[in-house]
Amino acid sequence: MHQGRTTLYEQLARIGKVVMHPKRIELLDLLCQGERAVDALAGATGLKLGTASAHLQVMRQARLVETRRDGTRVYYRAAGEEVCRLVAALGDLARARLAEVNQILGEIGAGAAERVTRAELLARVRAGEVVVVDVRPTEEYDAGHIPEAISIPLERLEARFADSHELDVFTDLDPDKEIVAYCRGPLCLLAPQAVAALRERGWSARCLEDGMPEWRQAGLPVTRSRGANHPTVEATNQLARGQTAQMASSPINGLKPSARKSPDRTGTPATSDYAVSQRSS
Repeated sequence: MHQGRTTLYEQLARIGKVVMHPKRIELLDLLCQGERAVDALAGATGLKLGTASAHLQVMRQARLVETRRDGTRVYYRAAGEEVCRLVAALGDLARARLAEVNQILGEIGAGAAERVTRAELLARVRAGEVVVVDVRPTEEYDAGHIPEAISIPLERLEARFADSHELDVFTDLDPDKEIVAYCRGPLCLLAPQAVAALRERGWSARCLEDGMPEWRQAGLPVTRSRGANHPTVEATNQLARGQTAQMASSPINGLKPSARKSPDRTGTPATSDYAVSQRSS
């Protein structure tokens, strides 16, 4: 019996081996936004290609990530939604138990950002009172975003402000509506930085309480840009279970996700082509 428990904990320690390294947690966080090639992951995390590949191999051995090959390129994705829940749980635990985490967030201004709950956002979108802005990189927006959200990556927002300090620099935003920005999750700095820049220039703006993974895990509708044909985390889960995705009615405006087009400021039409299973995170 004792040997059996030891063997069990040894298997659990395979997961611990992944999350003991900060760069592996960062890689998992990125993969919870959508599938990426090794070179893209290396660039996003500031790692050398060989170093990023070595980290990904450790994560693959622990079965936290999966791969597919397209020609000579290898693409990685989170192995399932439970992997992304693990990343979110690590963040929650760190904020609850490590004062240093909240201190860091406070120093960079992320901790003070006013947050909008998912329920409030849904109600205000239905009422036409807000504009939802996804400030993650375009490839993450394409892989899955909140219906009705428009894509303005933080780098593009900052560049447009640098070119002009006028409020009409964003002709695709309604100045009479509040902006709700979101990114990768509650520890992501992109949305707080975007909100700070918008407020500094006179816009009414707040952050969503968390990010895209938490939205997806809550069973809320997700839109994927047309042409983004790589597997999503949820699609991977459904394939593993041998299930076909069932379209659920969207809480936004009461329309089914497949029945509406989502604004895509990159020039490519977007459509809601799947919805996550209705379960709470």
